[in-house]
Amino acid sequence: MKLDRVFGGLNISSEGLGAQRRRMNAIAENLANADTTRTEQGGPYKRKIIQLKAKGAQMFSTMLRQSAMPMSTTHPGHVVAGAPALPGDPSNVSSVEATETVDSAPPRVVYDPGNPDADPNGYVTMPNVNIVTEMVNMISASRAFEANVVAVNAAKNMAKDSLEI
Repeated sequence: MKLDRVFGGLNISSEGLGAQRRRMNAIAENLANADTTRTEQGGPYKRKIIQLKAKGAQMFSTMLRQSAMPMSTTHPGHVVAGAPALPGDPSNVSSVEATETVDSAPPRVVYDPGNPDADPNGYVTMPNVNIVTEMVNMISASRAFEANVVAVNAAKNMAKDSLEI
């Protein structure tokens, strides 16, 4: 028995946990700097975004083409069945890639003549962070993190139960 197959589910869930943790860290940083008008780079703070991307994952249509189940086609555009992909095949391994980017949305401009960062007209350039959007994203990241924890526990219990057989 290959250990990659036993721990495959754990690996996928652990990558999901790491990706959601990075997402939560970016959201926390955005919330902490929602009113930062001056940064080391100059100008207001710019919102950070974590983009998640499937790496090495097969598209559904590719998986369907590789399925062992023969399919009849009635149209030339229909999917043709081919050789199956094995679950333990190293070329079939997929993962989640989390990359941090800066949001390119324009900053908010607020009239606040008493602010030391105000321009001669009294307007202050504020970060492009929307508190409501960040809170919604935080709830989403929290739920995704919880789902990955449930998947880790399920994989752990399956591995434990298989050892007891």
